[in-house]
Amino acid sequence: MNLSPFLTFFLLTVVKIVIVLVITLTSVAYTVLLERKVAGRMQNRWGPSRVGPFGLLQPLADGIKLFLKEDLMPLAIQKPLFVIAPIIALSCALVSIAVVPFGPLTEVHVHGQPGFDLFDISNINIGLLVILGITSIGVYGIALSGWSSNNKFALLGSLRATSQMISYELALGLSLVGIVLRAGSLNLRTIVASQSAHGALSWNILGGFQIVAFVVYLISAFAEANRTPFDLPEAESELVAGYHTEYSSMKFAMFFMAEYANMITISCVATLLFFGGASSPWGNALPNIGGAIGAAIFPVLWFVLKVFCFLFLFIWVRWTIPRFRYDQLMAFGWKVLMPIAIVNILVTALVMSVRS
Repeated sequence: MNLSPFLTFFLLTVVKIVIVLVITLTSVAYTVLLERKVAGRMQNRWGPSRVGPFGLLQPLADGIKLFLKEDLMPLAIQKPLFVIAPIIALSCALVSIAVVPFGPLTEVHVHGQPGFDLFDISNINIGLLVILGITSIGVYGIALSGWSSNNKFALLGSLRATSQMISYELALGLSLVGIVLRAGSLNLRTIVASQSAHGALSWNILGGFQIVAFVVYLISAFAEANRTPFDLPEAESELVAGYHTEYSSMKFAMFFMAEYANMITISCVATLLFFGGASSPWGNALPNIGGAIGAAIFPVLWFVLKVFCFLFLFIWVRWTIPRFRYDQLMAFGWKVLMPIAIVNILVTALVMSVRS
């Protein structure tokens, strides 16, 4: 049966979306297991080790448990908003993966027409803006969950998340302006290509002298993902569980998954913007092993390794650094990170103008 070029392209894109979604959700589940394992080692205990070999089936057991738990609905809630809030949070966390190029530019010819890229779902010119826009919308899910729960702890948690997002979103966005100035584009593939000439020496964090921007981005990203030491919206010692106090079963699981999906997205963006994406640290110095297949697979492995290092850093920080006070959190964002990000933009622009 001969399919039209458009229908073939559409079907292949759907298959790619399904594969990426399955891989992302599986990564979310096993990032939770990684966190529990690393936390166990840091506290001189084993962590999950009973379900499956080395505890590798623990995420499956946790998923089944959450799916089968009773879904409690408090009486005085705003039900439509209460239900839709975790959907918004998880959807925004997953949709942003669509513009992440996780491998080299590998086009497949469909009916003689090039343009089907194997290693990203959508290659658009404003990919970086899309990620920033979609991830910032995710806070609406948190805000709605706190308000619709009719619970003072949940409301305080959602208010904290909203003000935290406004404060650190500015510093995070400004920290990336230097990267955009150097690449001259908001296209993520163009930004990665601008870092691939000489391996690690071309990466923005080294060759681009954007280490200050990277530190600002990383700190802001911890606050964006509501991770320790900036996990004030769900501070157990103050707010029980914050914005998801009233949630149970799969609704709670969706918030949980959204947090870890955001961690993966943040790690992917940091890899793309500061560490050369899927490029090798040695650039073109290494011989081509495995021909065309090796040229496609090895960059993906480099990308996964870099993302894994960032995820490990998220976990390491959680079990090492204590939580900030809320006034410290807000003052640090407005009085420290934002001025540093602005100065970084001015210095980067000045250096580029002098060099040109």
